[in-house]
Amino acid sequence: MRTLTLTITPAHAGKDINTLLRRELHLSAADVRRAKALPQGILLDGTPVFTTARVQLEQTLSVVVGDQEGSDTIEPVPGPLDIRYEDEDLLIVDKAGGVPVHPSQGHHGDTLANFILHHYQTQGLTAGFHPVNRLDRGTSGLMAVAKHAYAHQRLQTQLQTGELRRRYLAICQGTPPQEEGWVDQPIRRLPGSVLMRQVHPQGAPARTHYRLLRRGGGRSLVELVLDTGRTHQIRVHMAFLGCPLAGDFLYGEELPELPERFALHSAALRLLQPVNGEEITLTSPLPPALEALLNG
Repeated sequence: MRTLTLTITPAHAGKDINTLLRRELHLSAADVRRAKALPQGILLDGTPVFTTARVQLEQTLSVVVGDQEGSDTIEPVPGPLDIRYEDEDLLIVDKAGGVPVHPSQGHHGDTLANFILHHYQTQGLTAGFHPVNRLDRGTSGLMAVAKHAYAHQRLQTQLQTGELRRRYLAICQGTPPQEEGWVDQPIRRLPGSVLMRQVHPQGAPARTHYRLLRRGGGRSLVELVLDTGRTHQIRVHMAFLGCPLAGDFLYGEELPELPERFALHSAALRLLQPVNGEEITLTSPLPPALEALLNG
Protein backbone atom coordinates (compact mmCIF):
# COMPACT_ATOMS: atom_id res chain seq x y z
CA MET A 1 0.00 0.00 0.00
CA ARG A 2 1.54 3.35 -1.09
CA THR A 3 1.84 5.88 1.73
CA LEU A 4 3.20 9.44 1.59
CA THR A 5 4.75 11.05 4.66
CA LEU A 6 5.52 14.62 5.68
CA THR A 7 7.69 15.62 8.65
CA ILE A 8 6.38 18.83 10.16
CA THR A 9 8.85 21.73 9.92
CA PRO A 10 8.51 25.27 11.31
CA ALA A 11 6.93 26.28 7.99
CA HIS A 12 4.18 23.66 8.49
CA ALA A 13 3.58 23.99 12.25
CA GLY A 14 0.14 25.24 13.23
CA LYS A 15 -1.46 24.48 9.89
CA ASP A 16 -4.43 22.16 9.52
CA ILE A 17 -3.94 18.74 7.97
CA ASN A 18 -6.23 19.37 5.01
CA THR A 19 -4.09 22.34 3.96
CA LEU A 20 -0.91 20.28 4.17
CA LEU A 21 -2.42 17.39 2.21
CA ARG A 22 -3.53 19.73 -0.58
CA ARG A 23 -0.62 22.18 -0.75
CA GLU A 24 2.42 20.21 0.42
CA LEU A 25 1.58 16.66 -0.69
CA HIS A 26 -0.47 17.86 -3.69
CA LEU A 27 -3.47 15.60 -3.10
CA SER A 28 -6.65 16.35 -5.00
CA ALA A 29 -10.00 16.63 -3.22
CA ALA A 30 -10.79 13.10 -4.45
CA ASP A 31 -7.47 11.80 -3.04
CA VAL A 32 -8.31 13.28 0.37
CA ARG A 33 -11.81 11.78 0.31
CA ARG A 34 -10.42 8.33 -0.51
CA ALA A 35 -7.89 8.55 2.32
CA LYS A 36 -10.51 9.76 4.84
CA ALA A 37 -12.65 6.73 4.06
CA LEU A 38 -9.89 4.35 5.24
CA PRO A 39 -9.49 3.50 8.94
CA GLN A 40 -5.73 4.16 8.75
CA GLY A 41 -5.87 6.49 5.76
CA ILE A 42 -4.61 9.66 7.46
CA LEU A 43 -2.32 9.39 10.50
CA LEU A 44 -0.49 11.89 12.66
CA ASP A 45 2.35 10.22 14.57
CA GLY A 46 0.66 6.89 13.81
CA THR A 47 -2.78 7.88 15.15
CA PRO A 48 -5.90 8.44 13.00
CA VAL A 49 -6.76 12.11 12.89
CA PHE A 50 -9.35 14.48 11.38
CA THR A 51 -8.21 16.74 8.56
CA THR A 52 -9.23 19.79 10.64
CA ALA A 53 -6.56 18.99 13.27
CA ARG A 54 -3.52 21.27 13.43
CA VAL A 55 0.01 19.91 13.45
CA GLN A 56 3.00 20.62 15.67
CA LEU A 57 6.73 20.80 14.96
CA GLU A 58 8.46 17.44 14.23
CA GLN A 59 5.25 15.44 14.06
CA THR A 60 4.88 13.00 11.14
CA LEU A 61 1.85 13.14 8.89
CA SER A 62 1.13 10.11 6.68
CA VAL A 63 -1.57 9.47 4.09
CA VAL A 64 -2.47 6.41 2.02
CA VAL A 65 -2.66 7.13 -1.74
CA GLY A 66 -2.39 3.63 -3.26
CA ASP A 67 -5.33 1.87 -4.93
CA GLN A 68 -7.45 -0.17 -2.53
CA GLU A 69 -8.69 -2.57 -5.18
CA GLY A 70 -7.78 -3.74 -8.65
CA SER A 71 -9.89 -3.62 -11.80
CA ASP A 72 -13.12 -5.59 -11.72
CA THR A 73 -13.60 -5.30 -15.50
CA ILE A 74 -10.14 -6.28 -16.83
CA GLU A 75 -8.83 -9.80 -16.33
CA PRO A 76 -5.14 -10.29 -15.48
CA VAL A 77 -3.62 -12.39 -18.29
CA PRO A 78 0.06 -13.32 -18.71
CA GLY A 79 1.64 -11.80 -21.79
CA PRO A 80 4.81 -10.15 -23.11
CA LEU A 81 5.88 -6.94 -21.37
CA ASP A 82 9.00 -4.94 -22.17
CA ILE A 83 9.34 -2.93 -18.94
CA ARG A 84 11.90 -0.14 -19.29
CA TYR A 85 11.39 1.47 -15.87
CA GLU A 86 9.47 0.59 -12.71
CA ASP A 87 9.11 1.92 -9.17
CA GLU A 88 6.31 1.87 -6.60
CA ASP A 89 4.40 4.66 -8.37
CA LEU A 90 4.68 3.94 -12.09
CA LEU A 91 6.10 1.79 -14.82
CA ILE A 92 7.16 2.62 -18.36
CA VAL A 93 6.80 -0.04 -21.02
CA ASP A 94 7.99 -0.28 -24.62
CA LYS A 95 4.75 -1.35 -26.31
CA ALA A 96 4.83 -3.50 -29.42
CA GLY A 97 2.93 -2.28 -32.47
CA GLY A 98 -0.38 -4.08 -32.96
CA VAL A 99 -1.00 -4.60 -29.24
CA PRO A 100 -4.19 -2.86 -28.03
CA VAL A 101 -3.96 -0.85 -24.80
CA HIS A 102 -7.51 -1.52 -23.58
CA PRO A 103 -9.82 -4.52 -23.97
CA SER A 104 -12.44 -4.06 -26.69
CA GLN A 105 -14.58 -6.13 -29.05
CA GLY A 106 -12.40 -9.03 -30.18
CA HIS A 107 -9.62 -8.16 -27.74
CA HIS A 108 -10.47 -9.22 -24.20
CA GLY A 109 -7.30 -10.98 -23.06
CA ASP A 110 -4.48 -9.84 -25.36
CA THR A 111 -4.10 -6.19 -24.37
CA LEU A 112 -1.49 -4.20 -22.51
CA ALA A 113 -4.00 -3.74 -19.67
CA ASN A 114 -4.37 -7.52 -19.26
CA PHE A 115 -0.60 -8.05 -19.23
CA ILE A 116 0.13 -5.22 -16.77
CA LEU A 117 -2.57 -6.32 -14.30
CA HIS A 118 -1.09 -9.83 -14.39
CA HIS A 119 2.33 -8.31 -13.69
CA TYR A 120 0.87 -6.52 -10.66
CA GLN A 121 -0.73 -9.77 -9.54
CA THR A 122 2.59 -11.61 -9.58
CA GLN A 123 4.04 -8.82 -7.41
CA GLY A 124 1.18 -9.04 -4.91
CA LEU A 125 0.22 -5.47 -5.82
CA THR A 126 -3.39 -4.27 -5.68
CA ALA A 127 -3.78 -1.66 -8.40
CA GLY A 128 -6.00 -0.63 -11.26
CA PHE A 129 -4.88 0.21 -14.79
CA HIS A 130 -3.95 3.91 -15.14
CA PRO A 131 -2.39 4.67 -18.57
CA VAL A 132 -0.91 8.15 -18.94
CA ASN A 133 0.24 8.79 -22.54
CA ARG A 134 -2.06 6.40 -24.37
CA LEU A 135 -0.91 4.90 -27.66
CA ASP A 136 -3.08 3.64 -30.51
CA ARG A 137 -3.04 -0.09 -31.13
CA GLY A 138 -0.93 0.43 -34.25
CA THR A 139 1.66 2.59 -32.49
CA SER A 140 4.74 1.14 -30.80
CA GLY A 141 7.09 2.60 -28.21
CA LEU A 142 7.31 4.15 -24.78
CA MET A 143 4.19 4.49 -22.66
CA ALA A 144 3.85 5.46 -18.98
CA VAL A 145 1.36 3.71 -16.69
CA ALA A 146 0.65 4.94 -13.15
CA LYS A 147 0.18 2.39 -10.37
CA HIS A 148 -2.42 4.40 -8.46
CA ALA A 149 -4.83 7.29 -8.95
CA TYR A 150 -2.62 9.85 -7.17
CA ALA A 151 0.35 9.18 -9.47
CA HIS A 152 -1.98 9.20 -12.47
CA GLN A 153 -3.37 12.61 -11.57
CA ARG A 154 0.12 14.05 -11.07
CA LEU A 155 1.35 12.65 -14.40
CA GLN A 156 -1.76 13.84 -16.24
CA THR A 157 -1.02 17.34 -14.94
CA GLN A 158 2.51 17.05 -16.38
CA LEU A 159 0.99 16.00 -19.69
CA GLN A 160 -1.21 19.11 -19.70
CA THR A 161 1.58 21.52 -18.69
CA GLY A 162 4.20 20.07 -21.02
CA GLU A 163 6.48 18.79 -18.27
CA LEU A 164 5.83 15.30 -19.65
CA ARG A 165 7.46 15.44 -23.08
CA ARG A 166 6.96 13.00 -25.93
CA ARG A 167 8.94 12.57 -29.14
CA TYR A 168 7.74 10.34 -31.95
CA LEU A 169 9.29 8.91 -35.10
CA ALA A 170 7.12 8.22 -38.14
CA ILE A 171 7.63 6.85 -41.62
CA CYS A 172 5.49 8.90 -43.99
CA GLN A 173 4.42 8.23 -47.56
CA GLY A 174 6.13 10.99 -49.51
CA THR A 175 7.76 14.02 -47.89
CA PRO A 176 6.45 16.99 -45.86
CA PRO A 177 6.30 20.30 -47.75
CA GLN A 178 9.18 21.73 -45.70
CA GLU A 179 12.08 20.11 -43.88
CA GLU A 180 10.81 21.53 -40.58
CA GLY A 181 7.64 23.24 -39.48
CA TRP A 182 4.42 23.26 -37.49
CA VAL A 183 0.97 21.93 -38.22
CA ASP A 184 -1.40 24.16 -36.27
CA GLN A 185 -4.80 22.84 -37.27
CA PRO A 186 -7.84 22.06 -35.05
CA ILE A 187 -9.14 18.48 -34.98
CA ARG A 188 -12.62 17.08 -34.41
CA ARG A 189 -14.42 13.75 -34.87
CA LEU A 190 -15.51 13.09 -38.45
CA PRO A 191 -19.33 13.22 -38.51
CA GLY A 192 -20.82 9.76 -38.90
CA SER A 193 -17.63 7.95 -37.87
CA VAL A 194 -16.79 6.38 -34.52
CA LEU A 195 -13.02 6.37 -35.11
CA MET A 196 -11.96 8.94 -37.68
CA ARG A 197 -10.95 12.51 -36.99
CA GLN A 198 -10.54 15.44 -39.35
CA VAL A 199 -9.02 18.91 -39.50
CA HIS A 200 -11.91 21.35 -39.06
CA PRO A 201 -12.19 25.00 -37.93
CA GLN A 202 -14.65 23.98 -35.20
CA GLY A 203 -12.32 21.32 -33.79
CA ALA A 204 -10.16 21.43 -30.66
CA PRO A 205 -6.80 23.22 -30.99
CA ALA A 206 -4.00 20.88 -32.08
CA ARG A 207 -0.34 21.69 -32.78
CA THR A 208 2.39 19.34 -34.01
CA HIS A 209 6.04 20.15 -34.73
CA TYR A 210 7.71 18.06 -37.43
CA ARG A 211 11.29 17.71 -38.67
CA LEU A 212 12.44 15.69 -41.66
CA LEU A 213 15.32 13.38 -40.74
CA ARG A 214 15.92 11.43 -43.97
CA ARG A 215 14.34 10.03 -47.12
CA GLY A 216 14.34 6.57 -48.67
CA GLY A 217 12.20 4.28 -50.80
CA GLY A 218 9.76 7.06 -51.67
CA ARG A 219 9.15 7.65 -47.97
CA SER A 220 10.48 9.93 -45.25
CA LEU A 221 11.52 9.54 -41.63
CA VAL A 222 10.00 12.38 -39.63
CA GLU A 223 10.50 13.39 -36.00
CA LEU A 224 7.35 14.72 -34.31
CA VAL A 225 6.76 16.57 -31.05
CA LEU A 226 3.26 17.28 -29.75
CA ASP A 227 2.14 20.51 -28.14
CA THR A 228 -1.33 18.99 -27.63
CA GLY A 229 -2.62 15.44 -27.34
CA ARG A 230 -5.70 15.09 -29.53
CA THR A 231 -6.89 11.64 -30.60
CA HIS A 232 -5.07 10.59 -33.82
CA GLN A 233 -3.31 13.99 -33.86
CA ILE A 234 -0.12 12.89 -35.65
CA ARG A 235 -2.02 10.70 -38.09
CA VAL A 236 -4.49 13.45 -39.00
CA HIS A 237 -1.87 16.21 -39.24
CA MET A 238 0.50 14.20 -41.44
CA ALA A 239 -2.37 13.24 -43.75
CA PHE A 240 -3.32 16.93 -43.85
CA LEU A 241 0.19 17.72 -45.10
CA GLY A 242 -0.23 15.15 -47.86
CA CYS A 243 2.17 12.58 -46.38
CA PRO A 244 0.11 10.10 -44.35
CA LEU A 245 1.82 7.53 -42.16
CA ALA A 246 2.87 4.37 -43.97
CA GLY A 247 0.39 1.60 -43.28
CA ASP A 248 -2.28 3.87 -41.80
CA PHE A 249 -5.54 2.17 -42.78
CA LEU A 250 -7.66 5.14 -41.68
CA TYR A 251 -5.85 8.11 -43.20
CA GLY A 252 -3.66 6.45 -45.84
CA GLU A 253 -3.24 2.89 -47.11
CA GLU A 254 -2.51 -0.41 -45.38
CA LEU A 255 0.80 -2.14 -46.09
CA PRO A 256 1.24 -5.93 -46.09
CA GLU A 257 4.69 -5.37 -44.53
CA LEU A 258 3.01 -3.88 -41.45
CA PRO A 259 0.27 -6.25 -40.32
CA GLU A 260 -1.76 -4.95 -37.37
CA ARG A 261 0.10 -1.64 -37.19
CA PHE A 262 1.29 1.53 -38.94
CA ALA A 263 4.60 3.40 -38.98
CA LEU A 264 4.48 5.45 -35.78
CA HIS A 265 6.81 4.94 -32.82
CA SER A 266 6.96 6.66 -29.42
CA ALA A 267 10.73 7.14 -29.38
CA ALA A 268 11.41 9.31 -26.32
CA LEU A 269 9.66 10.07 -23.06
CA ARG A 270 10.68 12.55 -20.38
CA LEU A 271 8.72 13.02 -17.16
CA LEU A 272 9.10 13.81 -13.48
CA GLN A 273 8.62 11.00 -10.98
CA PRO A 274 5.15 11.83 -9.57
CA VAL A 275 6.15 11.69 -5.88
CA ASN A 276 9.80 12.77 -5.57
CA GLY A 277 10.03 14.87 -8.73
CA GLU A 278 13.18 13.23 -10.11
CA GLU A 279 13.57 13.43 -13.88
CA ILE A 280 13.13 10.20 -15.85
CA THR A 281 14.21 10.16 -19.50
CA LEU A 282 14.03 7.12 -21.77
CA THR A 283 14.52 6.49 -25.48
CA SER A 284 13.52 3.63 -27.76
CA PRO A 285 15.05 2.96 -31.21
CA LEU A 286 12.97 2.70 -34.36
CA PRO A 287 11.81 -0.94 -34.76
CA PRO A 288 13.51 -2.87 -37.61
CA ALA A 289 10.18 -3.37 -39.43
CA LEU A 290 9.81 0.42 -39.71
CA GLU A 291 13.46 1.03 -40.57
CA ALA A 292 13.07 -1.44 -43.46
CA LEU A 293 10.39 0.74 -45.05
CA LEU A 294 13.02 3.36 -45.89
CA ASN A 295 15.10 0.81 -47.79
CA GLY A 296 12.33 -0.49 -50.03
